[in-house]
Amino acid sequence: MNLSKFVDELPIPPVIRPRRKDRYHTYYEATMTEFKQSLHRDLPATTVWGFEGIYPGPTFEVESGEKVFVKWINNLPEKHLLPIDHTIHGAHSDIPDVRTVIHLHGASVESESDGYPEAWFTKGFRQKGPYFSKEIYRYDNFMPACTLWYHDHTLGITRLNLYAGLAGFYLIRDQREGELNLPSGRFDIPLIIQDKSFHQDGSLFYPKQQEKPVAGLETSVVPEFFGDTILVNGKVWPYLEVEPRKYRFRLLNGSNSRFYRLRLKSGQLFYQIATDSGLTESPVGLHEIILAPAERSEVIIDFTNLQGKRIVMTNDAPSPFPDGEPVDPETVGQVMEFRVVQPLSSIDTTSIPSFMVPVPKRPVQTASKVRFLSLTRKKDQYGREVMLIDDKDWDAPISENPKLGQTEVWYLINLTNEVHPMHLHLVDFQVIDRRPFDVEKYKQKGILEYTGPAIPPIPQENGRKDTVIAYAHQVTRIIMKFGPYTGLYVWHCHILEHEDYVMMRPFMVIP
Repeated sequence: MNLSKFVDELPIPPVIRPRRKDRYHTYYEATMTEFKQSLHRDLPATTVWGFEGIYPGPTFEVESGEKVFVKWINNLPEKHLLPIDHTIHGAHSDIPDVRTVIHLHGASVESESDGYPEAWFTKGFRQKGPYFSKEIYRYDNFMPACTLWYHDHTLGITRLNLYAGLAGFYLIRDQREGELNLPSGRFDIPLIIQDKSFHQDGSLFYPKQQEKPVAGLETSVVPEFFGDTILVNGKVWPYLEVEPRKYRFRLLNGSNSRFYRLRLKSGQLFYQIATDSGLTESPVGLHEIILAPAERSEVIIDFTNLQGKRIVMTNDAPSPFPDGEPVDPETVGQVMEFRVVQPLSSIDTTSIPSFMVPVPKRPVQTASKVRFLSLTRKKDQYGREVMLIDDKDWDAPISENPKLGQTEVWYLINLTNEVHPMHLHLVDFQVIDRRPFDVEKYKQKGILEYTGPAIPPIPQENGRKDTVIAYAHQVTRIIMKFGPYTGLYVWHCHILEHEDYVMMRPFMVIP
């Protein structure tokens, strides 16, 4: 479809208001429904799913330490918008097609409120998954200021539910952040970047089959999905009018499979001030930012002295990343446009501080446990590729059971030819390094023999993370402390097509 660029203004999701609030707790309700929304001027309105009647959903803004309760309400129709593959674990035809469970991505929460993939529920909570335990989730929000996001996490159909629109921002603020004199209020803007494809009638396109259709199946999961248009906050190639001043942008890759390597066509810097899980020690000036699915990066862009300029944010990440097809510079090579055309409403007194918060390095020697975990693949009965963690299916017995308060180092040993953005629930971690190794030797003898020196994390990864890119034929090392909750959680690849089939494993934090 040949859609014009930069003809629709960037929408900024509204902030959701609580139903009740007192000194002790805040209570919200967020209802999921199906509705039509205009995603581009020249497209008929598109049927999407969202929260509170909008896609993406409204933004939660909470204080660090605020006790928040959310009732996620499924009021969706019984027929799914998109094609379901009933051969996938957890999505067989004997359970309802439309079911949801919401995960607050990046949050450290009690396991009953984490959005376990089998804790799903249907409209009106009429049917519930085997791990469903409560209708109202509790978020204690003791993390420091950070950009989180909420999205569907239902076993076997996460890729479909999120693509249909079930996602939104959840921002935690704290006193320290407030003292840093960063751009705030209307100069602090969250941006969820996604790719989609459309039919001529404006409806969402999602493939029913792989490129070479799978014999014997009407609908088959695809290895990855790459749309041919880019949306920001639910608009295709939008523009944003800005003043000649500093702005804070919270960048989120909300795509199923697509990576982004973002640049500003003006050649100017992004000043990164935060990673997935909060502020970094010091800002870092970057000409490009790589975002895997689910990764966040908070940046300041300075439009001072650029009156009248139009600045396009571009993307040149191949798909699949990093060695796939180069992007089409006329379509997915462009993300959005900033227009420096608004008059200065007040003098810009905000700053890019030289120091923000301490982020002490976790020394490797503090780890009481080291785990070697391989990322593998096999073929299923239809000849399709199945991505796995440690060659284990979703329902194999739990093999990772860290103790509460224990620090661990995980070696993510990628034996596949693909890159995998690996996400752990409950905890944040630090990236130690990556290192190439002899893949065949490891496959045949289980011996880890490195073939090159350790590669330190890139500057934009120096901070607290919850998602890390595990590159093909490399060992990626991360370090984290488990807690403060015990219970059942998951870790998985955040390429949603991989997660659904079947690159996800439970882990249990034990007392």
